[in-house]
Amino acid sequence: MTTQTLSAPEVYQGQFGEFTITQSDRTGVIIYRAGLMVAALSFAIGSALVLLNNNPAVVTALTPLYACFSLALGVSLFTIHIYMASLHRTLQIFWAIGSIASVILAITSSEPLAVTIYNQPITLFGVGFIFVALTGIYFKEAFCFNRLETKVLTPIVPILLLGHLVGILPTQGESVLLGIWATLFLVFALRKTVQAIPADIGDKSVFTYLKEQRLANTNSA
Repeated sequence: MTTQTLSAPEVYQGQFGEFTITQSDRTGVIIYRAGLMVAALSFAIGSALVLLNNNPAVVTALTPLYACFSLALGVSLFTIHIYMASLHRTLQIFWAIGSIASVILAITSSEPLAVTIYNQPITLFGVGFIFVALTGIYFKEAFCFNRLETKVLTPIVPILLLGHLVGILPTQGESVLLGIWATLFLVFALRKTVQAIPADIGDKSVFTYLKEQRLANTNSA
C-alpha cells in the first residue's frame, strides 16, 4: 500500500486572525503581474518608437500598442489586491472611462489616436483616466512596498500629463519625462516578477474583516 502525504497549506497570522493562501490566490497574483509586464512592454515599445524614431509613419503603430497596454492594465486592475474596496472599484471605473474615451476617439478621429491626443490635449480629460488608474497602482505599490521606482512614477505621470494639458512643458522636457516613465515602468514590472507571491496577496484576514463589516452595515441599514 502506498501512502501519499499531502502537505498542509501554510497558515499565516494576520491582523484579524489566521489565513491560508490558495492556488487561486497565487494564480491571481501571477495574472496581475503578467498584465503589468504586458502593459509595461507595450508602453516601453511605444515610447521608444516616439523618442528614437523620426519617421512620422510610426504613429500608426502606436494605436495597437496602446490598445494592448490598456487591456493588460485592465486585467491587472481586476486582479490586484487592495484592502479598500471603494478605492479598488474607483480605479477600475477610471480605467473604464479612459478606455471608452480612447475607443470613441480612435473611431471618430481621422488621425491616428496618438496624434489626436497630442495635438488636442483637452482629450486627456477622457483618455487621461486610464493613467490616473495606472498612477493608483504606482501609489499602492509605493505605499505597500516602498519601491523607489514607483515613488518616482507616482508624481511623474500627473506632471507630464497635466504639463502637456496646460502647455507649460517644453517638448524636450516631455521627452525626458516620457523616457523616465517608460524605463521605470519596465523596471517596476520586472522587479515584480521576482517578488514573493504572498506579499502581493496581503493580509487576507483584513479582507475578511472588511467584508464582514460591510455586510454588517448593510444588514443594519
